[in-house]
Amino acid sequence: MDREQLKQYIQGTPATIPTAFDNRFNLDNIKMKEMTEWWVASGLGSNTAALKVLAAMGEGPDINDDEWPKVLDTVVKAAGSDKIVLCALKSKNTLHTIEDAKKAQDLGALGLQIELPYNHHSNQDDLVRHFSEISDAIDIGIMIYNTWWFCMDRVNHSIQADTMMRLKDTNVVAIKWSVPEGEDYDGMTKFSSDFNVIDNSGYDFRARCFKNGGSGYISNLIVVNPSHDIHLFDLYKKGFYDQAEQYSDVVTSVINPWEKKAVTKSGGYRQGKGLLEALGRSMGPPRPPTLPCTKDEIEEAKQLLKQIGWI
Repeated sequence: MDREQLKQYIQGTPATIPTAFDNRFNLDNIKMKEMTEWWVASGLGSNTAALKVLAAMGEGPDINDDEWPKVLDTVVKAAGSDKIVLCALKSKNTLHTIEDAKKAQDLGALGLQIELPYNHHSNQDDLVRHFSEISDAIDIGIMIYNTWWFCMDRVNHSIQADTMMRLKDTNVVAIKWSVPEGEDYDGMTKFSSDFNVIDNSGYDFRARCFKNGGSGYISNLIVVNPSHDIHLFDLYKKGFYDQAEQYSDVVTSVINPWEKKAVTKSGGYRQGKGLLEALGRSMGPPRPPTLPCTKDEIEEAKQLLKQIGWI
C-alpha cells in the first residue's frame, strides 16, 4: 500500500479497547471476542474509528510478550477481515520493536502505535533513525505516540516539527499529538498536511487541532458508547466546532468528575472498565497494582450513565 492508503487507516478517533481478564488476572479471550463483536456492531473498526489494542488505556504495558500476540489475534479474528485493527507496541529498543512490528503485521494489524524510545533520552536524530528503521521493516502504517514525558530531563524531549518532516517519506503517517508546557502546540501546522495529527491533549484542544489541519482526537469514552464519539467526530470534521463542544459538554460535565475521583483512588485505567461494568459489560479487573472499581463506584457510574441517557 502507498502512503496515502496507509493514512486512511489511522485517523479520526482510534478506539483504545481494554483487555479482558478473568478474576485471576489471566487473559479472557472469550470475553475479548464477545466485546470485539459488540464494538464492531456498534460502529468501531472503520477507517475513522479503528479498534486499537494494547495501548495504555488497553493495559498494554501490563501484558507480557507471550500474551500480546494472543490478544491481537483474538481481536483481528473477531473483528473480521474488513475491519481496521491497530496495535500499540510497548516502548523498546529499535531491534526489539522491529521484531514486534513484524509480528503485529503478520497477525493482521493494519497500523501500529509506537511510543518514543523509553528511557533512551533520544535526540532528534535518534528518533529519525528509530522510526525510519522500523518503517523499512514493515508494510503497514505507523502512528508516533509523542510520549515526551518519558524524556523530561532532555532538551527537545518532544519530537520536533522539523523531525516529523524528515519522516514524510516513511510509513510514519500519523502522530498522537501533545506537547509539554512551554512548547508550541500549533507547531503541528508545519506537518499536518503530510501526517494525520490525532489530538491527545484533551477536550480543550480538539477544535484547535482540527483548525490546525488535524485529523482526529483520542477519547476514553468511545469504547463505552461508540455512537457518541462517532457523531462527535463527524461534527468536528465538518467544522461545527461550537455544536461539537456543546454536544460533548453534556456528557463530559457529568462523567469527568466521576473519572477524576476514580483516578485518585488508584492509578492505571480503572475508570474505563468501571464504566463498562456499569453498562453490564464487565471486562474483569485491571492487573495490580491498580485496583478495580468498587461496587459503590460502579453504582454511582450507573446512575450517571442513566442521567445522560446511555442506560
